[in-house]
Amino acid sequence: MINNQFILNKFGFLGADFSTELQKHGIITNVKAKTEIVRDGQKNKYVPFVIKGSVKVFSLNDGRELIYYYIRPNDSCLMTFSSIFTDCISRVYAVAEEESEILLVPVSTVHEWLIRFPEINRIFYHEYDKRFSDVMNMVNEAVFHRLDRRVLSYIKQQISLTGNNPIKLTHREIANNLGTSREVVSRVLKKIENEGEITQTKEGIKIPINENVSQF
Repeated sequence: MINNQFILNKFGFLGADFSTELQKHGIITNVKAKTEIVRDGQKNKYVPFVIKGSVKVFSLNDGRELIYYYIRPNDSCLMTFSSIFTDCISRVYAVAEEESEILLVPVSTVHEWLIRFPEINRIFYHEYDKRFSDVMNMVNEAVFHRLDRRVLSYIKQQISLTGNNPIKLTHREIANNLGTSREVVSRVLKKIENEGEITQTKEGIKIPINENVSQF
């Protein structure tokens, strides 16, 4: 049974008939943290919607990750959705950042819904706008921001996503997500720690409580 509050929040404007369809065709799955949900080159059989948790969407190049965006509760993966209009082949990876609850809707069902419930397109137009902004922000950070600002931004983003401060992040994990090396990240973390913007302990990396992380 799909959480009724989730249906109301995400699909309530589509009416009772759609809610019945969703309960009939939707599949709820619980995914453990760091579990791969979609991989590059895989044929997409479902369109995912995150009910709880968060999912990272990225590409890989020589073992380094390029993060496009994070899927948060009530969001879907736009790149997965867009693939169903072509060959249904994924061009990205999607991995659960934390333990997550995900609604999977078969691709064939989504195709039917687009005809029977054309208002559903509002959801995907909204997703497109959000993801386009995410990708633009990613490009701006990569091109215009110094690496120390990008590292600090990434840490704040992870704290905002998980609610954990301090947060457990390895230097290797940060390097992979920002497309650099572990040694460079270690130097950068030491620099911003000396500047008082973070502290590193056995519990993880902590942002001082007077720092604003909610904007991420």
